[in-house]
Amino acid sequence: MTMMDSNYFWEGTKIRLRATQKSDWEQWKLESTDSEAIRLMEWGIELPKNDIDVAEMSNRFDHFKDHFRKMFAIETVSNNQLVGIINLNSLDHKNGVFSFGLGVNRGYRNNGYATEATRIIMRYGFYELRMQKCNSSCVEINEASLKFHKNLGFIEEGRRRRIIYMNGKFYDNILLGITREEFDEIEKQYQSIS
Repeated sequence: MTMMDSNYFWEGTKIRLRATQKSDWEQWKLESTDSEAIRLMEWGIELPKNDIDVAEMSNRFDHFKDHFRKMFAIETVSNNQLVGIINLNSLDHKNGVFSFGLGVNRGYRNNGYATEATRIIMRYGFYELRMQKCNSSCVEINEASLKFHKNLGFIEEGRRRRIIYMNGKFYDNILLGITREEFDEIEKQYQSIS
């Protein structure tokens, strides 16, 4: 069964997206100790979090579903296990562009969960919100993110040189994008092999 065969829009073959819950933040607090992953996503090291910080973050993000950002938890279809978080963000309805943010918990990486979650988010952006382009970026040393984007059909559009400082060095920010038409072609290919 392909994702499009599912009766539930937010569900794929491996994962489903659901609303975030306060209980999710305990797991995400544990993930805040993955300093290298945080550095590559946030372009720096976060300060340690305490329970009050986690509770405040939970309250803020549980209600962070507005015209600019929509937050989702990623859980497995097989056993409802929380495996990460994804959000649709930078929604620009005038120009029809959007972006996404993604984090998959350490023990669940390289299982296709991120790809499936991102494809659902892109379907929502392109096919439900009438967006025409998805923009993204990553730091030049994040080879896993570059490969991930390219496997999804994103095209490298440029780079902003030396704008990220972390771990004592300056790095470039790689700019990536995919248009609605490019995504349509990827979806056709995906459907034909599924």
